[in-house]
Amino acid sequence: MLILQASDAQETDLERARFNMVEQQIRTWEVLDQEVLDALYIVRREAFVPEAHRAHAFCDLEIPLGDGEAMMQPKVEARILQELAAKSTDKVLEIGTGSGYLAALLAHRARHVVSVEINPRLKAFGEANLRRAGVNNVTLELGDGARGWPKHAPYDVIVLTGSTPLLPDEFLRELAVGGRLLAIVGDPPVMSARLVTCVAERSYNAVDVFETCIAPLKNALEPERFVF
Repeated sequence: MLILQASDAQETDLERARFNMVEQQIRTWEVLDQEVLDALYIVRREAFVPEAHRAHAFCDLEIPLGDGEAMMQPKVEARILQELAAKSTDKVLEIGTGSGYLAALLAHRARHVVSVEINPRLKAFGEANLRRAGVNNVTLELGDGARGWPKHAPYDVIVLTGSTPLLPDEFLRELAVGGRLLAIVGDPPVMSARLVTCVAERSYNAVDVFETCIAPLKNALEPERFVF
């Protein structure tokens, strides 16, 4: 009879939990791209979760990161990755590093990721996670990217990890021709994940691909609100 050591048993439990996350949460959310599914096994989500919440790394919930920030649900991260369809030649802009997990997933598929984080503590947390995971094609920068980040434009892929009531035009201008942008747009309780493709110079096609609700970016662009 095979007797597993404690560490072997823990690893088996981890892989079972990862398998269940992919099969029960992510596939059922119309994520069927095999390259995306493979990335979820290669990029180890538990390595990016705060230690206090590591037991919930594969659960269908947002994981607190502190300061009112959270990791998105795994199915939302996977769906974003699928919709953006990053390629090995792509330069990616991510607004909101958080734990660094989505940056790591994007880096697994793209040439390089520039990730901008407004919170110095989270920037350091994401940086440490990426370094431990051996991800070396992500550049982290500290700053407010809620209205765009022209420093390295144009980008082939842009993703906002917090919602924005209105999508600033600056992001569209920073897309390369053929580039894709995904942002969660709108107000609670229901927001739309909007996929924008730059089909030609100053010409864009936009489609809402799924509904969700996540916390807004700091300093996100707001519409004028009427006060009665």
